[in-house]
Amino acid sequence: MFSIGNLTVPFPLVLAPMAGISDLPFRLINRSFGCRLAFTEMISAGALVHKSKSTLKKLSTTVDDRPLGIQLLGGGAEIIKRALDIVSEYAFDIIDFNAACPVKKIASQGKGAGLLREPVKLQKLLKVIVENTGLPVTVKIRSGWDETSVNAVELALRAQDAGVRGLFIHGRTRKQRYSGNVDYNIIREVKESLEIPVIASGDALTPDLVRKLFDETGCDGVAVARGALGNPWIFHETTKHLKNGDVPSRPDVYEIARIMKEHLDLNIEFYGEKLGVILFRKFFAWYARGMAIKELRGRAFCAGTRDEMSRLIDEVEKCQSAIVQYLLPYCCQSFNTDFHK
Repeated sequence: MFSIGNLTVPFPLVLAPMAGISDLPFRLINRSFGCRLAFTEMISAGALVHKSKSTLKKLSTTVDDRPLGIQLLGGGAEIIKRALDIVSEYAFDIIDFNAACPVKKIASQGKGAGLLREPVKLQKLLKVIVENTGLPVTVKIRSGWDETSVNAVELALRAQDAGVRGLFIHGRTRKQRYSGNVDYNIIREVKESLEIPVIASGDALTPDLVRKLFDETGCDGVAVARGALGNPWIFHETTKHLKNGDVPSRPDVYEIARIMKEHLDLNIEFYGEKLGVILFRKFFAWYARGMAIKELRGRAFCAGTRDEMSRLIDEVEKCQSAIVQYLLPYCCQSFNTDFHK
């Protein structure tokens, strides 16, 4: 348990914001397996100010989707202040500021990970956010821009001085993106330098790796990103593992199919049938990761209706002989999916 401002998080496992992924249906599925704190997708302050319909859709939530943070992306004080006025009309619990997104188009504009090279500017922007909202503010950073400029401790101290109430840190540089090893040492240095909670991220893919993040860094919490793709069970399984050291068993094919259909129906309810099915295609592939059903995955990316996708899920359920690899321990699986957040 840890607290961010006046918000107490009862279990130290957080669902990280992921662009193009962390929508309402995805969050609800993960909450059903024990996720307590989640965040919206990364929200551009500029798009919010211009009231883009697709951006406003990303702010949708329900009473079952609490507590909920919003993650903002921006590079200018005035546009951020205007965005905060809009955010105040919604019932969010936390505002997280993104200074970690490694995508070139974003970083080159002095946003996201681009701010890692401008510690003073980042501190000023965070102070603007803190002074213009009544919500607790957090920030997401990386270890640095590249291996020659690992400045996470400086960034973290400046963020704390600006008034943020918690800090998320991905233990890789912007140059690394999601490749190479996570630097546990820099996360530990940041934790030891701050008085506010530190939530670590980077390769939180399995219960064992989540435990390793806690043990190696002394962090207050861990943010799960790729580890939750097609795998909402990670929250329940990690809870058990952290409490008593149990080695979690994998869900059987009937459970996988049940959750796939539940997720599909939530997508359709939220987006409508056509878009809901299209957006579910990538989740089909993630749920089926490790299964020997390549042909079904290919067909899923052509499915256009609920009936078509549902029939494919039924076929997954029948493929008990295809799930041997999926049912192996976590450590035998591959998690190479790339995305930005």
